[in-house]
Amino acid sequence: MNVLLVYPEFPDTYWSFRHALSFEGKRSAFPPLGLLTISAMLPLAWSRRLVDMNVRKLRRKDIEWADIVFVSAMLVQRDSLLRVVAMSKANGKRVAVGGPYVSTSSEHLDADHIFIGEAEETLPEFVRDLERGNARHVYNATQRPPLSTTPTPDFQLTPLKYYSSMSVQYSRGCPFQCEFCDIIEIYGRVPRTKSNAQILGELDVLRRTRWHGPVFIVDDNFIGNKRNVKKFLPELANWSERNGRPFSFFTEASVKLAEDDELLQLMRQAGFYRVFLGIETPVEESLKEAQKSQNTRRDLLESVRKVQSYGMEVMAGFIVGFDNDPEDIFKRQINFIRESAIPLAMVGLLTALPQTQLWRRLQREGDCSRKVQETTPTVR
Repeated sequence: MNVLLVYPEFPDTYWSFRHALSFEGKRSAFPPLGLLTISAMLPLAWSRRLVDMNVRKLRRKDIEWADIVFVSAMLVQRDSLLRVVAMSKANGKRVAVGGPYVSTSSEHLDADHIFIGEAEETLPEFVRDLERGNARHVYNATQRPPLSTTPTPDFQLTPLKYYSSMSVQYSRGCPFQCEFCDIIEIYGRVPRTKSNAQILGELDVLRRTRWHGPVFIVDDNFIGNKRNVKKFLPELANWSERNGRPFSFFTEASVKLAEDDELLQLMRQAGFYRVFLGIETPVEESLKEAQKSQNTRRDLLESVRKVQSYGMEVMAGFIVGFDNDPEDIFKRQINFIRESAIPLAMVGLLTALPQTQLWRRLQREGDCSRKVQETTPTVR
C-alpha cells in the first residue's frame, strides 16, 4: 500500500511566518506533526511519502504514485484542503481526511473516509477494515485516548532543512473554558500528558536526525497539568545537559504561568527561551464575557513582565470584537503591546469557530449562520 500524506498550504496568518522565513532561508515554520504521527501508526509494510505544500507544490505524479491520500488540516487551510481532495479524486484516488478542521466542521467533504477526533484508536480500526475491504466512510473517536498510545512521529519523513523549528507534543487539552476556544471541544478540559520517558525518547529520535536548534512544544497550554510538567522539566534539563543542549524550547501557556515562580525557574533551567500567552484583551469586562477569568486575577502587564524577567520572550495573542470592547479598544491594545514590549503580537477579530461555546451561543441567538460564515478565521 502506497500512502501519500499531504499537508495543505497555509494562507498568510500569524503562525505561517511566511514573510519572515526568507530571512532564515527556510520555507516553513514547522513540520506537519500530526501527519508525521499518523505515519508512525501505519503498518510497517506500507510505503509512505509526505508532501508539505508549505514547502513544495503537490504534483500530479505524487498522487499517481499513491494508493490512498491522507490529508490533515486546520480551519485556515480549508481552501487548500478542498483543492487537494478534488485533485486526488480527479486522479481516481481514495482519500482520507482528518485533523482539527473536520473534527469540528459539519461541512460535506468529497472524501472517502473522514476521521473525527483523535486517531489513536480509529486509525488502527480503519487499517483493519481497509484490509478486509469494508472500510467505513466516517470514523468517529468515542473517547480521548491516553497519550501513552501515541507513537514517536516519523521525523525522518520530512526534509528538516526547510523548517525553522521542529515540533513535539507533550500534552493535549486545557482546564479552562474560554468561550471562543475550540481546543477544549476537540481535546477536552482534562489535560493528558505523555510520560517523561516517552517525550525524552522523541527528543532522542529528533537529535539523531541531526536537528540542532529550536523545538516548539506545540501544546495549546503546556502548563495545563502543572503537576506533571513540574516532574518533567527537571528531567528535560538533565537530558539537555547530558546531550550538550542541542535544542532550545518554546511553547504556549496560559497567563497563570506568571503566578508560579517555581515553574518559571524550571522552564528557564530546561532551556525555554520563548512562550506564547493568550492575553486576548486588557479590558476586564471583555475577559469576563469570554469566560477567561484566569486573566483577571492579576495585572496582565505585570504578568508579562514577570515571565520576561525569567529570560523568556513573550509572544501573545489578542482579540478585538467582544461585545464589551470600548470605543478605544484599538488604542488600548496598541498601548498594551507597546508597554509590555511584546515583539510578536497576533491580533485578530473575534471568530466563532465551529462547535465552540461562542458558536453555540450565537446559534441560540439566531446570529451564527449568517454572520459567522462571513468571517474569515485569523487564528491557528
